[in-house]
Amino acid sequence: MSRRQLYEYAVIQVVPRVERGEFVNAGVILFSKEAKYIGMRYEVNEEKIRALDSAADINKITNLLNTFEKICYGMADSGPIGRLDAPERFRWLTAKRSTMIQTSEVHPGLCANPEKKLEQLFRELVL
Repeated sequence: MSRRQLYEYAVIQVVPRVERGEFVNAGVILFSKEAKYIGMRYEVNEEKIRALDSAADINKITNLLNTFEKICYGMADSGPIGRLDAPERFRWLTAKRSTMIQTSEVHPGLCANPEKKLEQLFRELVL
């Protein structure tokens, strides 16, 4: 049995009309310093988003989530924030903001496999 390690996660939320405060859970970001792991998974559910705002710009939302993903994984084209180390990227991505893409509070837990935990949380909280 693998040793359980501390992880932190937040739910990625799409807020099509920030002034209304309504959101759709679109993804999960998970970080484990001990396991040297950061990852995210998301899905753009156009039907759910349009239920909150029939005029929502799905292409813009998709592009914002793609940028969020690039920063999470530190991809070459993710800009200066993507060049930060994993803990700093996680903290930056999960910082409170008033934009179309927000995250929940950060929650801790223990797991043996961060990648499997990410998939489990994605299924439970998003799908």
